[in-house]
Amino acid sequence: MKIGDLLDRIRNLSWGAADILRAYARGDQPPYGFSKALDVEDGGDGPVSAADLAVNSWLIDGLQNHFPLAGWELLSEETAKDSYKKGMPINKEWLWILDPLDGTKDFLQGTGEYAVHLALLRDNKPIFGIVLIPELEELWIGVVGKGAWCEDRLGTIKKLNFSKRTELSELILVSSRNHRNEKLEKLISSFTFGGTKSVGSVGCKIASILRGEADIYFSLSGKTAPKDWDMAAPDIVIQAAGGDFTHADGRSLEYNNGDLLQNGFLIASHGLCHSSICNITLKKLKEIDPDFVV
Repeated sequence: MKIGDLLDRIRNLSWGAADILRAYARGDQPPYGFSKALDVEDGGDGPVSAADLAVNSWLIDGLQNHFPLAGWELLSEETAKDSYKKGMPINKEWLWILDPLDGTKDFLQGTGEYAVHLALLRDNKPIFGIVLIPELEELWIGVVGKGAWCEDRLGTIKKLNFSKRTELSELILVSSRNHRNEKLEKLISSFTFGGTKSVGSVGCKIASILRGEADIYFSLSGKTAPKDWDMAAPDIVIQAAGGDFTHADGRSLEYNNGDLLQNGFLIASHGLCHSSICNITLKKLKEIDPDFVV
């Protein structure tokens, strides 16, 4: 299996997923025979909709049908409850990690700040990731060791545009619109940034850094924590682009380690001053909560 062949298939599947999600977002009949009804339930893992399930099926079936002998496994937000047991990593050479609809609340609120995340690991080492933002017609692709770029539906490539800002007083912070807590608010208010932006999906946040609209992103666990599928693809894309995504103490994020939760204090940035950002924010967090585990 060649990476080029795989990327070509992923491109086709991605734009099909974009069409499915945009149809649901507008209340139109989805393509490819999926049900029009948008049935939202507030289950134990958060909102679940017909749109999530449709994209999940579209991508999984598309990969399996095109590469029937690949022998890979898939970890998805929509299937984890049936296939994943805590403390037991998936024992497969090739592993897909999928979030068919990251930013479900934004999707339902109509902000357009939702995304599809898809990452491929080999022996738990990142190979490539994609972040698809349907409403902007952006497909962000990151290939480890090769770089990252953005394509539109016609295949036109848009170059990365990391900002050159390095002074703390100039940096733009992007943070969550729907997942904020008191500790995060205290941490953010302890800085004097050049500006802040509230954005939905993690993929959309990372894309804002890749475009140069923002410079850093904080994820601080509260009562809940992001999971592997929230972080894997955005992590791979920004790292392939030359940025950073780590715990505040500099540790890399790990996936498929027996715990789906990405607990702690996570920081993504354009990479120009990542270490100093980590050091400063870690010190401030310890002042706010000395017992917080990063």
